[in-house]
Parts: sequence; structure tokens; C-alpha cells
Amino acid sequence: MSDFTVGQIIAERSVHLTRESLVRYAGASNDFNPIHYNDDVAAAVGLPGVLAHGMLTMGIAVGIVSDALGDPGLIAEFGVKFTRPVVVDAMTGADIHVRAEVGAVDDDAARVDLTVTFADTSVLGKAQVRVRVR
Repeated sequence: MSDFTVGQIIAERSVHLTRESLVRYAGASNDFNPIHYNDDVAAAVGLPGVLAHGMLTMGIAVGIVSDALGDPGLIAEFGVKFTRPVVVDAMTGADIHVRAEVGAVDDDAARVDLTVTFADTSVLGKAQVRVRVR
């Protein structure tokens, strides 16, 4: 993808997370904080339930952009602010929805603004990807 226009939706997708997803990510990232797999620990520290890793949520979001571009090397920068948790229910899991829209374009790059939601609530703020223009 080399032609970007402001307002263009370059990707939109939902990803379903399960507790198994969290265990697999914990193994890959070496982040075994029990709030990501143990309901009792999550409740004891005042959380609404077991939470998805923030970096997992962030990785899913940028991965959707990378897939749409067809070349992960085009991603120059990526940043987010973690604003709300993604609670992954033991039985039903959690669905994360990502929408990637071009917010600005200049001669050498495009800014892609991400809207990342769980249960109709934004979970990442100021989620932006700077993409090199070929």
C-alpha cells in the first residue's frame, strides 16, 4: 500500500482472546504476573477480573496494521497510552476491535490513527502508527 488519503480506513478487524491466549503470550513474553491468569489474585488487588497483557493488546493493534500494509518494514513508529483494561472472562473470553484510519499524510509518511475497543470502550489512547510512504 503506497497511496494514503486522510480518512481512509486501511484495516478493521476483531480479535478474540481466551485465557489460553494469555497463557501463550505469558510464555512468549516471560510475563507471568498472576493478574493475567488467576482470578483470585486479580480480585485481591482490586481488578475486575483477569486482564490481558497491555503489550498483547498493543501488539494485536499494530499487527493488524502490519498485515494490511503487507510489509512490517513500513512501520516507522508506534505509540499508545494504555487507558482501560481488557478483562478476559474464563468462559467467554474477550473481543478486541481495531480500526485503523489514516489521520494525516505528508511526503514521506502517513499517520494511522487506531481505535482499539473492548466492550465498546476505548482501551488504547493516542494509538498512532507512523507508516513510511513508498
